[in-house]
Amino acid sequence: MIAEMRPATSTDDEENATFKILVATDIHLGYLEKDAARGNDTFVTFDEILKLAQDNEVDFLLLGGDLFHENKPSRKTLHTCLELLRKYCMGDRPIQFEILSDQSVNFGFSKFPWVNYQDDNLNISIPVFSIHGNHDDPTGADALCALDILSCAGLVNHFGRSPSVEKIDISPVLLQKGSSKIALYGLGSIPDERLHRMFVNKQVTMLRPKEDEDSWFNLFVIHQNRSKHGATNYIPEQFLDDFIDLVIWGHEHECQIAPARNERQLFYVSQPGSSVVTSLSPGEAAKKHVGLLRIKGKKMNMQKIPLQTVRPFYIEDIVLADHPDIFNPDNPKVTQAIQAFCMEKVEAMLDNSERDRLDNPRQPDKPLIRLRVDYSGGFEPFNIVRFSQKFMDRIANPKDIIHFFRHREQKEKNDEINFGKLVHKPASETTTLRVEDLVKQYFQTAEKKVQLSLLTERGMGEAVQEFVDKEEKDAIEELVKFQLEKTQRFLKERHTDAEEAKIDEEVQRFRESRRKNTMEEDEEVREALNRAKAHRSQGAYHASVSSDDDLMDVATSGQRANDDSDDDDLPPSRGRGRGRARGGKGQNVTARGASRRGRGGGTGQDQMISSRTYKSAPVPTKNMSIMDAFKSSRQQPARNMPVKSYSEVIEDDDSDLEEVSFTPSSTANQRSFGASASSKRSSQSQASKGVDFESDEDDSELFKSTSRRSRR
Repeated sequence: MIAEMRPATSTDDEENATFKILVATDIHLGYLEKDAARGNDTFVTFDEILKLAQDNEVDFLLLGGDLFHENKPSRKTLHTCLELLRKYCMGDRPIQFEILSDQSVNFGFSKFPWVNYQDDNLNISIPVFSIHGNHDDPTGADALCALDILSCAGLVNHFGRSPSVEKIDISPVLLQKGSSKIALYGLGSIPDERLHRMFVNKQVTMLRPKEDEDSWFNLFVIHQNRSKHGATNYIPEQFLDDFIDLVIWGHEHECQIAPARNERQLFYVSQPGSSVVTSLSPGEAAKKHVGLLRIKGKKMNMQKIPLQTVRPFYIEDIVLADHPDIFNPDNPKVTQAIQAFCMEKVEAMLDNSERDRLDNPRQPDKPLIRLRVDYSGGFEPFNIVRFSQKFMDRIANPKDIIHFFRHREQKEKNDEINFGKLVHKPASETTTLRVEDLVKQYFQTAEKKVQLSLLTERGMGEAVQEFVDKEEKDAIEELVKFQLEKTQRFLKERHTDAEEAKIDEEVQRFRESRRKNTMEEDEEVREALNRAKAHRSQGAYHASVSSDDDLMDVATSGQRANDDSDDDDLPPSRGRGRGRARGGKGQNVTARGASRRGRGGGTGQDQMISSRTYKSAPVPTKNMSIMDAFKSSRQQPARNMPVKSYSEVIEDDDSDLEEVSFTPSSTANQRSFGASASSKRSSQSQASKGVDFESDEDDSELFKSTSRRSRR
């Protein structure tokens, strides 16, 4: 008897044509990794997210930025991330979708410009696609980020990186599974004010496929401010093209993962939020989720999956003035009463945590507790340190339990106030402070004598932000040097007379012209920061190359000094290595001895030692003022005059000898070499790539949803 073969059902066909994507954003690996209680929270939750992707047999994992909390993650953080990705994302399970777009355009900035599961040397079961966020964005001379390390290792497909800062062309990654097709757009984090200006100036273009553009499900991943933090410090949803079907919005930590319809642009926005609490604010108290996104044709469904390993967070506000029957500011024991009341509130939140943990044994033992106390109305705060000592073993953040604040009281009442026009601002707007805003506010309110005369507030703010956020220690110095050189060239081209008043007037005019041209100002700041990064890398290279030669020269000259000791009796050296840039103690002793035998009368080898000693020393004229540079330019010797190289011996009261060398020719060569190296690297980083797409502004067919819900 012949068994009949079961025909393929419609359910199987639907499954073979449905994309299953696990969506998550803002994982912040390495946050508080040195904290005894919370150090492993991010790693445990990332393990859970990858396990969910494996158990649900998703086609790929989509991350919306800020995978790492630090721009330069520690070795522990990087090692743990690599370990987890290798554990869950490698395997024999076949990939059910294919890529149709030009991968050299989608991943052109990588040394391996193709998706990782198509690499013959790798066995990938769950591809990971990710954009970078503001915490792990590309920096340094080569503009690399931590995601580039994962991409080079073949574990993550880093996309959405724009090669140009003047014009952004977002080219999609085209994916197909059965009859379903996805155009995956991505845009890594860009400073909000700059991106806002580029959208206004129509410098951002989203490219679309030429064929069957209405048959693609357009999915856009972005990592920017969604809520308004200032006039231009956010990206309005109406800036995005209306042909988009779904936007995955990263950077905002409050979980609003259910797709919300934008009635103006007619697309949906999903905000997954963070998977770890990084700030003790009300938005972080919402339950943390990831999303299982299913896409078939032009239809989609977002399934919310709660995370079980996230540390619970409870927050509550207390206004003491709302309890006049309990608290009287004239009572001498009111402070003790307030402390007892707060203790009862904390105990109640701990009880809630214990009840919630009964339903979820994977939840961490110690919760996060935040009690915000408004003590307006004549009350006084109590000792927070003494209060926190009582909960050291029960709460994960004992030092941050209580937060006292006081609202500003309105001094004058106006009966004509139209309360209908008052707008309630969220707490995040009033508490968000940025470095560049503080710099700008300082110079706007500062006295005239401390106002900037050469730099602009915008440039200084960008440099200070790089110094604080990215630990670029040379950012401010390089910006000052860059603007000083540019101003000097401007004065020379204008043939300004050597009068201080006229020079100040020209400098002020030049500064005002830069302030008005914001795009040129951004390019100058960016070029100066690139120079700082390039000089740091170049300095490290020269230091490593010349270290062995310097040690050999010191040993040779030391032997020669011993042989000629009868010529001159030298005092014992104290090992002050002033001839070295850093860490070179005691390495210029023989050079000092050689210089005592006469000015310019040393041997060729002595001159070579003096030259080497000077190479690492700071250039004497690098901090020269505008007036000094202006005067020195008129007093330079003729081109045919020989360049002199001499040494001068300065003897102080402590019998210390100090050698001061002047080699103008080597200084000029060194500067020209640094400038050429910087210009080459800058030109290489500005290379752009094209793709065979065309921009289309026509409205596409709207889809129907099955679910209506941030050295040297």
